[in-house]
Amino acid sequence: MTQPGEGWILVAGSANVDYVTRVAHIPAPGETVLGLDYTLSAGGKGANQAAAAGRAGGRVRFLGALGDDAAAALLRHSLSESGVQDGSVTLAAPTGAAFISVSDAGENAITVASGANRLLSGEHLGDLAGVAMLLLVLESPLETVLAYARRASEAGCVVLLNASPARPLPAELLACVDILVVNEGELTALVGETGDLNAKLSAARQLGPQTVIVTLGARGSMALSPAGLTEVPAHPVTVVDTTGAGDTYLGVLAASLHAGLLLPAAMQRASVASALACTRAGAQPSMPWSSEIDVALAELGR
Repeated sequence: MTQPGEGWILVAGSANVDYVTRVAHIPAPGETVLGLDYTLSAGGKGANQAAAAGRAGGRVRFLGALGDDAAAALLRHSLSESGVQDGSVTLAAPTGAAFISVSDAGENAITVASGANRLLSGEHLGDLAGVAMLLLVLESPLETVLAYARRASEAGCVVLLNASPARPLPAELLACVDILVVNEGELTALVGETGDLNAKLSAARQLGPQTVIVTLGARGSMALSPAGLTEVPAHPVTVVDTTGAGDTYLGVLAASLHAGLLLPAAMQRASVASALACTRAGAQPSMPWSSEIDVALAELGR
């Protein structure tokens, strides 16, 4: 078994180029809203979480599927800048793209064109020797996520699943998961309307994961683990753009747990990092570095 900080965090999942437009409000169905301009930046839930973990000081590898195009070059450059070792495969499809509208209130609406992401398969996962933790998201094919989780569990890796976007999950997948992270809507989609938040966490944990964490936006986050219930408040900030905030939480949580922090401290660090990401525009460009998180935690007296 690896010691804290030893081995790699392997993030396997999606990588997209984000086209972000600022609008007065998120358009309703059938409505056209004019934006002044747009920016182009690296994104995708898998690549985002890898970048966040790398910036937070984690020893991170990324496995995704990219096209042979300029968008792939942008993504590889961003991962490298974030300290991530890129092991992505190049496939015969365009690199994925996300089209994001951000309102003046900081809310967002996102449409994703999967592109090469939909072709990531079980055969692309290499040797897991030296991998301590596998972080998975659901923007890749579900059969691929299941194959990776099964192999990682058999290899003794910690399997962390961000069950986003929400979809029905097979019992076999949840049985392979050590740490499940969801938002409130994803938690309800997984277990149904089973009572209050504590009851939903308990129901999710009964599906297999040892620890279930739910992120609650401005209300912070909660976890149910073998040690009991943990509640962490949100870090108050002035919100500019929430794009990538959830992915920042996941990446920093993974890096913190891998470094040996106990769950409450890891959640606190992730919560602060997620809040800091909301103070800047974009996904990966907004993600804080370890030193910035340290300063914010020091201001809280943590």
